[in-house]
Amino acid sequence: MLDDKILLITGGTGSFGNAVLKKFINSSLKEIRIFSRDEKKQEDMRISFNNKKLKFYIGDVRDFDSIAAAMIGVDFVFHAAALKQVPSCEFYPMQAVQTNILGAENVLQAAYKSEVQHAIVLSTDKAVYPVNAMGLSKAMMEKLMVSKSRNSSKKTTFSATRYGNVMASRGSVIPLFVSQIKSGKPITITDPHMTRFLMNLDESVELVEFAFNNSKSGDIFVKKGPATTVLTLAKALQEVFNVDNEIKVIGTRHGEKLYETLLTREEMQSAEDMGGFFRIPADNRSLNYDQYFTQGKLDTSASNDYNSHNTERLEVDRTVELLRKLDFIQKELISYE
Repeated sequence: MLDDKILLITGGTGSFGNAVLKKFINSSLKEIRIFSRDEKKQEDMRISFNNKKLKFYIGDVRDFDSIAAAMIGVDFVFHAAALKQVPSCEFYPMQAVQTNILGAENVLQAAYKSEVQHAIVLSTDKAVYPVNAMGLSKAMMEKLMVSKSRNSSKKTTFSATRYGNVMASRGSVIPLFVSQIKSGKPITITDPHMTRFLMNLDESVELVEFAFNNSKSGDIFVKKGPATTVLTLAKALQEVFNVDNEIKVIGTRHGEKLYETLLTREEMQSAEDMGGFFRIPADNRSLNYDQYFTQGKLDTSASNDYNSHNTERLEVDRTVELLRKLDFIQKELISYE
């Protein structure tokens, strides 16, 4: 499927883009296009990979013309560009709208016009029962993807992946905790009972690969995984670095949830269990309002959502094992010693 094809990654200089390149740079893809706003990060990536297969495009998903130009001749799109920080989206919600909603629409429309074979948008647990601006904007992005799958030609498959925070990715809590440990400061946790899924970058790429290989247009994919509490994560990092920094509870930030939810109760009614993954098919009922009253769905009251409170819960020892496998932690340990 990849032979002589062109892949475009929006927001490609981020953690996900780098992980995708490590996975696919030596594949049979003809070309990988990196689309982003930051020329310095593009230059760093160009030097680091030093591969003629890589092509770089300066642009912004908010600017349709720039993404449309980069999309010409593309076969596959991974849309990772987004505003991802909950507090900043809370304070500047229109910026989240501009990038996460209108920017996503630009990417989807450009993919449709260029007759891309498959476009996958990257979503988040925060789009499920959203309580913050970041989650609301990502929920709307998912709705745009499903709408595009209904209303565009069948030449392009549109799908989405949904996952929680990726361990040690930019802006996640692990780099913050490590920085606090190395500087001898207290480890600041928001709520000791707060739970989060544990997924590494390779697993995030694995999820996109699975969606790529198994999608029907309009599908959303979720990868099953374990979770841990924020307190357990802090204790595990203390053990990894062999320190006894104070753990200080500071309270939740703007718009934070107690736990991550990856599938709603309603979605669980129609979700297909595919082993290590769930597939959520699109609701493809037509705009015939009578169906919504006479042809409802099964009762959802007996269903549970799928969240970081009811998935497999890891204690300190298992969390330590996962942390030690992260490249970020291994590098930080070397510099700390």
